[in-house]
Amino acid sequence: MSNRRRNKGRSIDGIVILDKAIGLSSNAALQQVKRLFEASKAGHTGSLDPLATGVLPLCLGEATKVSQFLLNSDKRYLAKIKLGERTDSGDKTGTVIESCCDYSVTQNEVEKALGAFRGEIEQLPPMYSALKVDGVPLYKMARKGIEVERELRKVTIYEISLIDFANDTIELDIACSKGTYIRTIADDLGQALGCGAHIIELRRTQAGVFTEEDSIDIESLEAIKAEAGLAGIDQKLLPMDQAITELPEVNLPSITASHVKNGQAVLVRHLPEEGLVRLYEEERFIGIGCIDDDGKVAPRRLIVS
Repeated sequence: MSNRRRNKGRSIDGIVILDKAIGLSSNAALQQVKRLFEASKAGHTGSLDPLATGVLPLCLGEATKVSQFLLNSDKRYLAKIKLGERTDSGDKTGTVIESCCDYSVTQNEVEKALGAFRGEIEQLPPMYSALKVDGVPLYKMARKGIEVERELRKVTIYEISLIDFANDTIELDIACSKGTYIRTIADDLGQALGCGAHIIELRRTQAGVFTEEDSIDIESLEAIKAEAGLAGIDQKLLPMDQAITELPEVNLPSITASHVKNGQAVLVRHLPEEGLVRLYEEERFIGIGCIDDDGKVAPRRLIVS
């Protein structure tokens, strides 16, 4: 029995902001961190391409209950794009399908073309993506040479700015809504400029409220564990409620919180009129609630302590 318990891992709750290394899938990164923390439960908050590096929030234990909010959060990227070649994947891991040797693109033309990518735009999801059709990820079909119809999706580009332009390479800073494909922006920009383009480097610098400053790479975590053990790396865990700081805070006295924890809606003064809220019992985070039609706060996702 003791072996089985040990294999299940620790009951540990919190968020790791991983600085994901290049070449690693999001799931592989998740498994590395789960093993390192010896956690019984873990989940990631949306995939980051193996080519991409940067901010990947990983949720351990009860923090998986807030992972959906990180999945739906806005993101920010630095994208390095090579002009003159278009690939089937939209990045350098794919096969070149079009090339243009004789072209001339000025910085002014790039700046002007970027105007079409600001605000709400429509994107055709790339075949090389984790999006599923009839339960099958598109990238699995793409590897077999199969192409299927995809529906255009609306996304919002809050900011897109040119931060470097040298020879045939440009670098963009992009702040966008969830579900935005940066590879599609690169491909569409290449088409707009008439020369083709693809991603050669991609770094996520922000996911929701979390930035590069909050992140730590796997090598650093391993070094801390080697020196200070599990207690050392546990210090790198962020509280799960940090992922949802945009939700209004509702602090409940213990007796009222006990009703909520039993599934009941309660009436509390100074509640928002609608929407989701962060619930606290005497300053301790207990989960997510929602304002019902009667103006009461009802439990939505509660944390098991």
